[in-house]
Amino acid sequence: MANHKSSIKRIRANATKRLRNRYQAKTTRNAIKKLRSTTVASEAKDLLPRVISMLDRLAKKNVIHKKKASNNKSKLTKFVNTLG
Repeated sequence: MANHKSSIKRIRANATKRLRNRYQAKTTRNAIKKLRSTTVASEAKDLLPRVISMLDRLAKKNVIHKKKASNNKSKLTKFVNTLG
């Protein structure tokens, strides 16, 4: 167990950030799955900007790697364009 006040606080802060990061990452993964399961082009085009925004936010906060976000955005955009 940590002895210093600052390290105890850091442990608490890290736990809070970890929960927030896990929640945001899971929400984004669910949004990606929803987008991939869409068969209607208009619905997919409405959903795509929201998902891209979520991915950018995760990459900016280093929850996911920026290249992973870029790859996901590219693949999702290709998918939406093939729908019509």
